[in-house]
Amino acid sequence: MAHDKRGPKIPFSIAQVFSWWNRLTIGTRVWTNRYGIYVGSDEFGNAYYKTGKIDPVLLFERRWVIYAGECDGSLTPPGWYGWLHHTCDTPPTEENYKPRDWQKPYVPNMTGTPAAYRPEGSTLRSGQRQKTGADYGAWTPN
Repeated sequence: MAHDKRGPKIPFSIAQVFSWWNRLTIGTRVWTNRYGIYVGSDEFGNAYYKTGKIDPVLLFERRWVIYAGECDGSLTPPGWYGWLHHTCDTPPTEENYKPRDWQKPYVPNMTGTPAAYRPEGSTLRSGQRQKTGADYGAWTPN
């Protein structure tokens, strides 16, 4: 399957000059334009690239992702994760990949937000805290 070498058009923003967490840096943009071969995209809009040849230093082909939004590694679907990490050689766009029953859809990490998971007994959970049972006794010195 032939792919356009350039891939999707990525708008330039001034944030790329000063930060790495806003999509891609200037260096990644130059590297991608010079050596990148567009392989495909996922359901989140992330674009995947490869060099198309074996790197003489690393002894394997370089593969990378340009995220559609904030750089969040958990936004890489399982099929693309395997391709990026050389677990499989065929990208999901070139095979009939179907997620397994046990693979869950993406859920963002909510730690540090009001929607974070707070188990029973957590001091950060709203409402009245459950009293400790008889299984707890305060330590007293002899």
